[in-house]
Amino acid sequence: MGDSSVTGTIAADSSDVLPALPLGVWRPTKETLHRYIQIVGKVALAKGIRRNHWWHMTYRVNARGWTTLPLGSATDGPVFTCAFDFFDHVLRISNDRGSQEEIPLAEQSVAGFYAETMRGLRDLGVEVELPFPTPYDLPDHGRPFAEDEEHHHYDPAAAQRAFRVTSQVGRILEDFSASYSGKISPVQLFWHTFDLAVQRFSDRKIDMPENVDPVTREAYSREEISAGFWFGDDKVPEPTFYSYTAPEPEGLTELPLRPPEARWVPSGSAHAAYYSYDAARRSADPVGAALDFLHSAYAAGSRLAGWDAPALACPGGITDPVLGSLWKGWPE
Repeated sequence: MGDSSVTGTIAADSSDVLPALPLGVWRPTKETLHRYIQIVGKVALAKGIRRNHWWHMTYRVNARGWTTLPLGSATDGPVFTCAFDFFDHVLRISNDRGSQEEIPLAEQSVAGFYAETMRGLRDLGVEVELPFPTPYDLPDHGRPFAEDEEHHHYDPAAAQRAFRVTSQVGRILEDFSASYSGKISPVQLFWHTFDLAVQRFSDRKIDMPENVDPVTREAYSREEISAGFWFGDDKVPEPTFYSYTAPEPEGLTELPLRPPEARWVPSGSAHAAYYSYDAARRSADPVGAALDFLHSAYAAGSRLAGWDAPALACPGGITDPVLGSLWKGWPE
């Protein structure tokens, strides 16, 4: 595989099914980009039409980067989207009146990006005020975006490689999602934790103590099994596939995972299943290895949580049993 990451730089290589992206190599860009997506994510939180489990404020992966859903409402226009383009390296804000603004991602600080993004929105007729214009759950959470001159590193090649990773992993998560017919989230990029994930839900409502914060209450109001990927952090310093069941059923960590490198690890007050992204890359079938992990973690969680997995199965994205038994692809 072509990979220049060992030299401390990152170059695109479309031949990699799962491109290499060591955390240490692109971390300065990741720290800046994380704050960029939090700024725009908070715009989506303020201007989106609320959906269950916060699905209105997340990003979707498209062919050029990460985009919000259409924002605004029928009575509070204009309708607009904010899309990170990792080929032109701009944030492209477009409205339904045919106008757009482009905010460069490189050669400016978080403070500069924040100011330009707010200006671009105003110029497009979008009035928005962020109640908390500071990072969420990051070390500098108390510092306003408008004052952050520290984070200003943006390597276009690294950012584009990170996008390609989410594009490829997104396809894997879509493939995994196709086999489930119950309530399921979109495959979405969460800006607070910078991970790409999909959640499967049961009908079981979860009672939580009164002191649980509103974000957590809505996110985990139903029993769920989550599957996803993140780029790594101080606790897990490498890109990693993960899965967890919430609430965690008793005995979950005693059930086996696949492939052999996958493992259960403590995560807060519970556990998560981890499988190294680089372990998948090294396998003979990287996509198959990642899917094997996701399916094994789901099988463990659904079994102990008492889900009717056969009834919820949707092989190949087909729910009709007759069609499923006959399906061999589209006719020629």
